[in-house]
Amino acid sequence: MSAKNGTERTASEGASADAEERSGYLGFVAHEVRNPLSTALWSAELLARMSAAERGGARGEKLTAMCLRSLGRVRQLVEDHFLCERLEVGGLPVRPEAIALRDALEHAAGHRPADVGEVSLDGVEAALAVSADRGLLERVLDALVSAAGRDGEPVRVSARLDGGRAMLRVSGAEAGPGALEDPRKGAAGDPKGRALALPAARRAAAALGGTLSVEEGAFVLTLPGAGAYTARPASPPLP
Repeated sequence: MSAKNGTERTASEGASADAEERSGYLGFVAHEVRNPLSTALWSAELLARMSAAERGGARGEKLTAMCLRSLGRVRQLVEDHFLCERLEVGGLPVRPEAIALRDALEHAAGHRPADVGEVSLDGVEAALAVSADRGLLERVLDALVSAAGRDGEPVRVSARLDGGRAMLRVSGAEAGPGALEDPRKGAAGDPKGRALALPAARRAAAALGGTLSVEEGAFVLTLPGAGAYTARPASPPLP
């Protein structure tokens, strides 16, 4: 076999493996979206057949809540899926700015889902800042807090500056070694619609010039530091 033929065979095998992996991922996404969407449609059809009085009763309220939960799950999945797709092709503009890391974490803690445990930020200094796109940073932190705090597990966050880079550690519920990998068809889903949140966070961290990994059951996020953060002075009162 010539060197050229060997190279072509290797490239062909690599492309085949990539296509298989991609197919498995899309199969998972399709399955995850189809199930709650079917539930939402079924609930909506039953509600449409009810009278106004029945829709206002206990059964109608239960079906309405079921429909809304299912649609919320679909929305989360679709948003995370298309965030992954846009980040993969570089189709999302990244606008870095200096952001106080503690402020961003407080925002994530304040907006965490009801089933996520309390968040402790005692290990994060107020002056520590990162250079990041605010929207992408919020998506990453939301995903990490939700994953570490699942089932009400308390979340502990610590951060430090190391050689011009901020290193953030988020611990709580133990993260498995494959927690950040793209799920494939047949993998367990998430009843809250968060199955793609961590893969999206991994891509977002890379787009921000950082890394996201799992070390000893905790999430470790590194981002470019922005030196000491100084809050903007308040605007002077108008005359």
